[in-house]
Amino acid sequence: MSVRDLIPWSRGSSQVPSTNRDDNMDSFLSLHRNVNRLFDEVLRGFGSPSLLEGVSFNGAWPHVEIEENDSEVRVTAEVPGIDPDAVEVLLEDDVLTLRGENKRETEDKDRRFSERYYGRFERRLSLGREVDEDNVAATFKNGLLTVTLPKTERARTNVRRITIDKSE
Repeated sequence: MSVRDLIPWSRGSSQVPSTNRDDNMDSFLSLHRNVNRLFDEVLRGFGSPSLLEGVSFNGAWPHVEIEENDSEVRVTAEVPGIDPDAVEVLLEDDVLTLRGENKRETEDKDRRFSERYYGRFERRLSLGREVDEDNVAATFKNGLLTVTLPKTERARTNVRRITIDKSE
């Protein structure tokens, strides 16, 4: 495979780009723009790179998994690499808030290298359930924050089954 096969406008075409220096530069600039656009589209799925600037992933980070059964709601959030002391869990008006920040500095004076990283996140989850606030528990292990929210007795018994009309 030649480099020419990588350029989209030359596939399936017998047209060969001219050897003029300006045309070749335009081809490389166009290829550069297309590669940048491709990376932008791929990275957009992970949230904006603005996390490095301290802005959260558009409200979608950390990734959470919510499980519910008859007695409790369990929220598991993925927060790898973050110190458990830097994470805050709040419950107010049936809204669970997960908040935290990460600060790291690396410095190698021999190689004249330093790197700083700062990231902050906040995720709010509306529970829509009555929760026994006195018995809420949170654990942190291997980058997973698990918050267990037991339901109140009223919430457990206040479930009403609704029949589904199957006629058309």
